[in-house]
Formats: sequence, C-alpha cells, structure tokens
Amino acid sequence: MSVGKLGPQDVVTTSPDSELEEITETLDDENVGAIVVTENDEPIGMITDRDAALAIHEYDDVGSVSVDDVMTEKPVTVHEDDDPVTISEAIRDNNVRRFPVVDDDGELAGIATLDDLVATIGEELENVADTIEAQSPDYSP
Repeated sequence: MSVGKLGPQDVVTTSPDSELEEITETLDDENVGAIVVTENDEPIGMITDRDAALAIHEYDDVGSVSVDDVMTEKPVTVHEDDDPVTISEAIRDNNVRRFPVVDDDGELAGIATLDDLVATIGEELENVADTIEAQSPDYSP
C-alpha cells in the first residue's frame, strides 16, 4: 500500500490570504484539525487548530489575522508512491502528525496523518491475527 491510498484524497485547503475567522469556521464545519495552505495546487503551508488557538495570545483582532501570518510554512510532505513507513519516519524526524501528500509535479494529491497510519497498522495486525488463527487451530487469544 502506498501513502497515496492511506489517507483521504479530498483535502480541505485554503489560500494564504484567508482570514483566521474563516479558517476556524472551516475547521469546525469540516471536522478537521488542519487545513493545507496551497498556491497553484502546491502545498505551501499548514494551519492547525492549535495554530489558531495560539494566535489569540499574539493578536488583538485574531479573526482578521491572515493565514499567512500564523501558518507553518514549507510543510513536510510525502510522495503519493511512498511506503507508509515513510510517515513513521517523518513523524519521528519532524515531530508533526499531518503530511500533505504530493504527486510527481509537487501538487497536492491527498493528506496522510498519524491516525491514518495507526488505523492501517491495526488493520494489518488484524489480518496477521486471522492468518495465525487459521493456521493454528489450537490457538486461542
């Protein structure tokens, strides 16, 4: 399985000139914890619910703050053909939980998260357990 099949391909995106009030509404409406900031279909940043919450301490009129002012620039990306282990390594190396997935042209093709990785590992372990049970009739968990 490749990273491109791991998480959703339909990604919530915004432009860097969007305002934080709009972003927080989108986070709530879409029930997501992060939005990918794009220009020309390429990920240039990420804004998370945490970024929005922390902006309260930095700005007087937080609702009108530009996404560009609070987003994480140059997000760590993974390629759609990468192995899911790549996400595990990227989590370890970069201390982030969400990764825009890009294609050969660097354009956004999806998003993969720590939650996607854990769910996939869980499914794979269930498959292994089923095989062990089928091959070992006396086995009882």
